Amino acid sequence: MDEYILIFRHEDGNKVASPEQIQVWMKQTMDWIGGIAAQNKFVQGTGLPFDESRVVHYNNVVTNGPFGEIKEIIGGFIIVRADNIDEAVNFAKGSPVLQGDGNTVEVRKIARRDGKN
Repeated sequence: MDEYILIFRHEDGNKVASPEQIQVWMKQTMDWIGGIAAQNKFVQGTGLPFDESRVVHYNNVVTNGPFGEIKEIIGGFIIVRADNIDEAVNFAKGSPVLQGDGNTVEVRKIARRDGKN
């Protein structure tokens, strides 16, 4: 069984949700992750807050980040165990992040530490 990272991308990070909507999304997310954990396939995950973030560029130029001129932001990730990429994609399809128009979940296999794929 391999590990896959599910990266949550939000198309417009400048939209501000109400506290009530954030609570609804958090409950949906916890329920979704709970379903994966119940199958013993959840490894870890977290949100990625935007405060106190920086981006280091070529020539060591540092800017406040992660925004700049882009609209898309990474809001967080989880790591799951899956038999194959298709199973990991099926987990991703259940993500509440996908309720937002233009939002995506990127699925990538994590390289094994022993160098074997």
